[in-house]
Amino acid sequence: MTTRVAVAGATGRLGSLVCEIVEADPAFELVARLGRASDTEAGADAHLLVDVSHPDASPAIVERALARGQRVLVGTSGWSEDRLTALAATVAATPGAAVLVVPNFSLGSVLGTALAQIAAKFYDSIEVIEAHHPGKVDSPSGTAVRTAELMAKARNGRPVDAPHADQSPRGELVAGIPVHSLRLAGVVAKQEVRLGGDGEVLTITHDTHSNAAYRAGISAALHALLTAQGLTVGLDGVLGLSGLAGSGAGVSA
Repeated sequence: MTTRVAVAGATGRLGSLVCEIVEADPAFELVARLGRASDTEAGADAHLLVDVSHPDASPAIVERALARGQRVLVGTSGWSEDRLTALAATVAATPGAAVLVVPNFSLGSVLGTALAQIAAKFYDSIEVIEAHHPGKVDSPSGTAVRTAELMAKARNGRPVDAPHADQSPRGELVAGIPVHSLRLAGVVAKQEVRLGGDGEVLTITHDTHSNAAYRAGISAALHALLTAQGLTVGLDGVLGLSGLAGSGAGVSA
């Protein structure tokens, strides 16, 4: 028996790829491609909703899906720690709810964030630089926000040395860590975490050259959601990487 899937944001770069993957997998049936002009009840008969829409629209889309009893896979940016805390409360109050929030579907990105968490415990000078194509509407990226939040959590409250953080060219502070965003033609996605210490700099870099980097992660997330329970944040748990960086690599509720 196939699982019926609706995709919100189906006409975007990531949405088109999700639709392609769903249609190619015999375990799933794509029943709705949803866009901005779609009726709010379109795709209501799907068992699983994939949200890869817009940061402003995403919370309402997820809320409606949970109210309908749908399992939800969220690949939209903008799900900060505050939004996730509110979502966790909603999921906990909804019997049988299952939501998987994935800031980045790339295996390399997940590994890069896990390595950054490990390194963050040993360096006090930390900055994040992320670059994306000009069409990306939000900055900093959801991946950069999540990386900064998890590094801060790994430090157990120990502050990062971020001099002159009140100056706008120093980037946006996320969990006390400066994050710098670039939007450039010729770029798909890139993230650098730079950690400075006495006489050395450690740089953890991940480059995405095409959307093909997301295929394995999207497929793994779709299948994991079939049996997931509650709220799970991050692809690391789905891929068996949650123990790599110690506690805090993923969030479940």
